[in-house]
Amino acid sequence: MSTTRPYPPGDRGPEPSGASGMSEAAASDMPPTSSGGRQVRRVRLEGESGVVPLARDFTRQALYAWGWLPAATADRRAAAEDVLLVVSELVTNACLHAEGPDELFLACDNKVIRVEVSDRGNGQPAPRTPHRAGRPGGHGMFIVQRLCLDWGVVRTPGAAGKTVWAELGAPA
Repeated sequence: MSTTRPYPPGDRGPEPSGASGMSEAAASDMPPTSSGGRQVRRVRLEGESGVVPLARDFTRQALYAWGWLPAATADRRAAAEDVLLVVSELVTNACLHAEGPDELFLACDNKVIRVEVSDRGNGQPAPRTPHRAGRPGGHGMFIVQRLCLDWGVVRTPGAAGKTVWAELGAPA
């Protein structure tokens, strides 16, 4: 299912103080932040080159730290691959339709992993309708919609840009 209703970032608990504005190196070296059973990681992508593989590698490191990888079963491996695919799609959309991503935020608890990609774009992400599977391009948000429990867009009034978020179920 998809939605574009406002769904504020950090809705699963308070965001860690001082976590924003961190360089990629500092973020990836930082152990997972834990808040009430929720683990959080974030990385600044603004101005970086090769942001899609950077975001995937950062996410893969988080999945290892959170015990999603290495996967013991095919279902667990598929769940981790779904997260990596959603990260790739959201970051790629920010590259193609905005001025590039500013930040990637990941939060995980026992039931859900939340992916947020912030950018300065004005566009409204939506799956293309009708979806044409045989045509190149335009499949990103359709893929996100199919893989995720829910997704949406958050805009801060008076500020440029948006945060596109998606939530996936944790492996059983």
